[in-house]
Amino acid sequence: MTISDIQKITNDIKSNIEKIIIGNSETIDFILTAIISGGHVLLEDVPGTGKTTLAKSLAKSISADFNRIQFTPDLLPSDVTGLNIFNQEKHEFEFVPGPVFTNILLADEINRATPRTQSSLLECMEEKQVTVDGNTRQLNRPFLVIATENPIETAGTFSLPEAQLDRFMMQLSMGLPSKEEEIKIMDRFINDNPLENISPVCSGDDIYIMGETAKSVFVHDVIRRYIADIVVATRNDKSISSGVSPRGTLALLKASQVYAAINGRDFVTPDDVKKLAVPVLSHRIISYTNMAKNSNKESLILSVLDSVAAPTEDWTEK
Repeated sequence: MTISDIQKITNDIKSNIEKIIIGNSETIDFILTAIISGGHVLLEDVPGTGKTTLAKSLAKSISADFNRIQFTPDLLPSDVTGLNIFNQEKHEFEFVPGPVFTNILLADEINRATPRTQSSLLECMEEKQVTVDGNTRQLNRPFLVIATENPIETAGTFSLPEAQLDRFMMQLSMGLPSKEEEIKIMDRFINDNPLENISPVCSGDDIYIMGETAKSVFVHDVIRRYIADIVVATRNDKSISSGVSPRGTLALLKASQVYAAINGRDFVTPDDVKKLAVPVLSHRIISYTNMAKNSNKESLILSVLDSVAAPTEDWTEK
């Protein structure tokens, strides 16, 4: 597979999704970047903005298995990962897989589950495996978690700990449509649900191969130093009590390679890094107020970007 193949396939996936989703072109690009990179996405938005529809249209576009978990306070870890049940006929325990054994998992309202249940996703998201009663089982490939949370309601919710937030490659918001987009949504859905009529344009194996191919996208030394400068600046910023971790550094690097590939380039530019810095890094920092809204964290990352000089050398030369 070549870089041009990646661009063509992702354009086909995007066109498929845009038959359902109005607007949010950049959000779709970011989600495609995440899934090809092997990362996960946290969608924080008010109900009814199309988060579930976006996840379903993505799953149908890549011929992937899709499962949805409605997170509630009484949800148990075994409801997520699966459990061993005793088979009386065979006189032995049999493993019943949970909904995480899929390609795309929608963790709806993830912050409504208890911390114990939230933590059941940690191993799944990082190691792409599940350990139950001492037995480890590999998850399907690709494996992507799209988690949602409502930023308005706080009653009966449990904030995601920093360790879990750090495992999401990106935190995104779909936002509300404009008046013109609202009219287009009504026009598109007035007679039927277009989600029922879309067909796959690639397979899950294609997604995995694209991710492997994107690793060959050239990242010049000056671009690597630029990423490092941004990360170190978050750790030295007086408004930030805890900066970006090395996991965040690698996430920004991998996302930049894939983002360059889906735009038809075999090298990363400073603009790729700038474009991805907010969705990849903002949820990984902790401000001194600690009660800062995400918009404030985004402003902090933008401020860091302004303070770090972008490279001016030729970053296309290998």
